[in-house]
Amino acid sequence: MIKALVIGFVLDFLIGDPTFLPHPVRLVGKWISFLEGRLLNLEDSPRWQRRKGALLVFLVLLLFGLGTEALLRLASSRSPVVLLMTRSILTAYCLAARDLERAASKVRRALERRNLQEARESVSMIVGRDTDRLNEEEVCKAAVESVAESSCDGVIAPLFYLAIGGPLLGMLYKCANTMDSMIGYRNDRYRYFGEAAARLDDVLNFIPARLSAALMIAASFLLRLDARNAFRIYRRDHDKHASPNSAHTESVVAGALRLQLAGDAWYFGKKVRKPTIGDAGKEAEPEDIKKACRIMYVAAGLGLVLLVGLRVLLF
Repeated sequence: MIKALVIGFVLDFLIGDPTFLPHPVRLVGKWISFLEGRLLNLEDSPRWQRRKGALLVFLVLLLFGLGTEALLRLASSRSPVVLLMTRSILTAYCLAARDLERAASKVRRALERRNLQEARESVSMIVGRDTDRLNEEEVCKAAVESVAESSCDGVIAPLFYLAIGGPLLGMLYKCANTMDSMIGYRNDRYRYFGEAAARLDDVLNFIPARLSAALMIAASFLLRLDARNAFRIYRRDHDKHASPNSAHTESVVAGALRLQLAGDAWYFGKKVRKPTIGDAGKEAEPEDIKKACRIMYVAAGLGLVLLVGLRVLLF
C-alpha cells in the first residue's frame, strides 16, 4: 500500500488527471446529479428532504465503495503487479495537486496579461462564488483562497485517508467531498437536502484540516515566507468560517502571504456577509497565486513523508 501511495503521488505530481480518460470523480458527479433529479423535491417537508439527502449520500458511497472494492479484487486476481498499478492509478485519481496548480496558473497568467474577463472565467472553474463582479485583486484573492482551501480537501485529506485505508477509503472520501461541493450549500435549494452531505464532509475533514494547517505552516517556514505570521493569523482566525474546517488553511496562507482573504462574496446572485481572514495592508498580486501553490506542494510533500512514516511505524 505504501508503494501505491508514493507512486500515485508522483503520478499526480508529474501528470495530473489526463483529460482523455474518464475520471472517477466525474462519474461520481454524474451519479449525484442523477440521484438529485429523482430525489429532490422542494415541496417536501424539511424532514423528508433531509431523509432523501441522506439516502443520496448512502447510495453514492455504496455504489462507488462496492465498485472500487470489486476493481481491486479483480486486479488482485490477475497479479501483484496489476494490483499495484491499479492501486497507484486510483491513488493518483484521488489527488488533485497538479490540476489545482494548473487551474490556478490559468488565472495568474490571465491577470498578468491584464485580461480580467478571462481571469474571471478561469477562477469561476475553481470557486463556488459568483465571479462576474470581481475586480483584478478580488480575482487574485479568490484564486489564493481556492488553492488554500483545496490544499486540504484536494490533497492532504485524500492523502490522509489513502494512508489509512488505501484507494477504497480514498475514493469514499472523494465521494463525500464531491457531494459536499455539489449539494452541500446552505441555500434555498439545498438547505435540508444537502445537510447530510455537508455534515459528513465536515466530520471527514476535521483532522485533515488541522493537519493541513500544521503542514502549511511548516511549508511556509521552508519556503522562507512569513511562517511566524502564518501561525499568528492561524491562531486568531482559524474559526472565522461557516465551515468548521475551511478557515484553517485559509488563515495560514493569509498569514504567510500577509494578505486579507475571505470577506463578503456573492453566491447565486445573493450577497453573503462573511468575516475577513488575515490583516489588511498588502494588495494581492498574481505572484501570490504562485506562492500559494508552492505552499500546497511543499505541504503535500511533507504530508506524504509524515503519513508514510506513520504507516511504517504503526502497521
